[in-house]
Amino acid sequence: MAKSSVVFVCSECGNETGKWYGKCPACGQWNTLTEMSAVSSIHASSKSASSAIMSVTPKKLDDIDLSEELRYDTGLAELNRVLGGGIVKGSLVLLGGDPGIGKSTLLLQICQHLGNQLKILYVSGEESARQLRLRAQRLGVTSENLLVLSETDCEAVANCIRCDTPDMVIIDSIQTMNLKGITSSPGSIVQIRECTNALMYVAKSLEIPIFLVGHVNKDGNIAGPKVLEHIVDAVLYFEGDRNLSYRILRAAKNRFGSTNEIGVFEMGQDGLRQVENPSMMLLSGRPINVPGTCVACVIEGTRPILSEVQALAAASYYNNPLRMSAGFDNRRVSMLLAVLEKRAGYHFSKVDAYVNVVGGLKLDEPAADLPVALALISSLADINVDGGTAAFGEIGLAGEIRAVTGAQMRVREAARLGLTRCILPAHNAKSCYTEAKEVGIELIGVRTVREAAEAL
Repeated sequence: MAKSSVVFVCSECGNETGKWYGKCPACGQWNTLTEMSAVSSIHASSKSASSAIMSVTPKKLDDIDLSEELRYDTGLAELNRVLGGGIVKGSLVLLGGDPGIGKSTLLLQICQHLGNQLKILYVSGEESARQLRLRAQRLGVTSENLLVLSETDCEAVANCIRCDTPDMVIIDSIQTMNLKGITSSPGSIVQIRECTNALMYVAKSLEIPIFLVGHVNKDGNIAGPKVLEHIVDAVLYFEGDRNLSYRILRAAKNRFGSTNEIGVFEMGQDGLRQVENPSMMLLSGRPINVPGTCVACVIEGTRPILSEVQALAAASYYNNPLRMSAGFDNRRVSMLLAVLEKRAGYHFSKVDAYVNVVGGLKLDEPAADLPVALALISSLADINVDGGTAAFGEIGLAGEIRAVTGAQMRVREAARLGLTRCILPAHNAKSCYTEAKEVGIELIGVRTVREAAEAL
């Protein structure tokens, strides 16, 4: 006997409550509870429950077989890096990004390499089979082991996976899938969650990796409840402007690898091409010996990357000067401006300040503080920054330059791209002198932002 009831589900965290609240009691977000109909079973068969319990048998950790290969090579080194070495068998991976950013293109391209040895099932809920073939021809995907299914019924897809037993499955997209037993429309919170749970059971039971394409909302998050991100094993995000050719793939969650690695791709007429040297790409076409620019050296995972930081300080015509940034935390910019004015004597209180990271890269590492500060000082004082200068270091509220990790890798990467000077924390400079002599780069160790400004 089943009893129908009504629950309220939070679209941010997936918390369920019996009545409506203006504020979610779990995550504290306002106006996120949505009314859903749920079916709760009251009487369950004790016999079936008993048999289900008896069928579950644990295994010793040493008895689990690891002789077979656990990862599949995608054919793209940049994607392998983000995934932690390749696609893990039985994993559930969620790929999100803005519309038109290249999610479906990337997954269809790896089918060409994986199709040489694996049987792949591509389930499209947004395109017909004919449309998918036209796009595959444009991308040069001609694998004979690629099976196409245009279906939105999640139960039918799960049965097809059990019958055909492919080696990998791609669901494009999870928002189009639906279960007939649920009355809500496709794309709703309950539909997305239950469809993902059903696909997760198939992936774990048959050890078939499944890729889920997820749309994003206006805030840039995966559309649907946050519980969707808790179900999957890895969450990958495509970053970048659709109007620009470069794309950055970042892992927000990865149970089988690091979440600090990024992959860089370039969108062309024939699809996505991986960029093996992102530093060269990010620095190409930069102005030389121009005020307001500085080269930042950051580390993404295990990879040092050089990027150009631009800043502009202009006279303000408002009572409250503007503070705007792209690719860098706006609150961090306000803090740096306060430190520069209080500790170094540069008055930014009457000027508008703009910060931009070229190439669509987002700098969230504290080591980017120093190059951003130097670019702001250069623009305000109208001082040219030498084109062969790179900088990295964290700035404290007392105006001190604090040491960062991976200094030797940063210095080596700057020298490899032809830069001749590096402004860095004095503590890091002591440990990098030997490395600097070998690669032929000048190190300028600074302790305060005032010393860093004088080094320009």
